[in-house]
Amino acid sequence: MAGYRKLGRTSSQRKAMIRSQVTALLYHGKIRTTETRAKEIRKVAEGLIALGVKEKDNFDTVKVTAKVARKDKDGKRVKEVVDGKKVTVYDEVEKEIKKDHPSRLHARRQMLKVLYGVTEVPTAAAGRKKNTKEVDLTAKIFDEIAPKYTSRNGGYTRIVKIGPRKGDAAMEVLLELV
Repeated sequence: MAGYRKLGRTSSQRKAMIRSQVTALLYHGKIRTTETRAKEIRKVAEGLIALGVKEKDNFDTVKVTAKVARKDKDGKRVKEVVDGKKVTVYDEVEKEIKKDHPSRLHARRQMLKVLYGVTEVPTAAAGRKKNTKEVDLTAKIFDEIAPKYTSRNGGYTRIVKIGPRKGDAAMEVLLELV
């Protein structure tokens, strides 16, 4: 007996599909898929959440001074003329950053092996690159998802049966975070 379902795909296609659906599940909180896919996705997603729960408080906060370019009201960098050349003006800003301990850094890299990058596009500027931003899903797992499940020992997802799909009568389910 195999340790996983083949889902009628080659291994590379299957891995890519599972990665994309796990990414969608963690980004949106729930996805609609077939029952067999949901059972495979659940294994991977619960492993990532368990990593996040285990390592969520494993960091130090450090104060750092950084140079940040000064910007005007339009969001463009302020430049001033020095010796006949235009030079960007920088301000020194003190920031608090989280410095991961080695085990949390390893957990973050394990998550990044599975998760795809997510780009958030605002609805007003759909189809444009201007105001898009990258979403850090590993940070979302550590900061938002993991704290909800600290008192829980596994079972972070729920499968709710919806009914047969119209085209091929495959059982459709809703896979959601509890």
